[in-house]
Amino acid sequence: MRDPNPNAPPVQNNAAEHRFETRFPEGLALLKYHYDRAGRLSLDHTEVPPAQQHHGIAALLAKAALDFARAGNLKVFPRCPYAIAYLDAHPELEPLVDRTPLP
Repeated sequence: MRDPNPNAPPVQNNAAEHRFETRFPEGLALLKYHYDRAGRLSLDHTEVPPAQQHHGIAALLAKAALDFARAGNLKVFPRCPYAIAYLDAHPELEPLVDRTPLP
């Protein structure tokens, strides 16, 4: 897992589409989310164009989502395997996380 690339294009929160995204000539990199019944930011799915994979883009998306959650005083529920791995690699972010399944 790589740290975010400081030379990568900026990540935008496309609230209408419920995703954090950044664009490349090869396509859109995104991290889809929704708000669950508990009001948590559920991180659902990450996609990165093949030409941009293994360059820290998924980490950049995850960092943007977690920065957004922190700024909004939101808890995060990771569902996406990448988001889970990112959070496991960054234990300092654990106060943002609520892994309790909803009934």
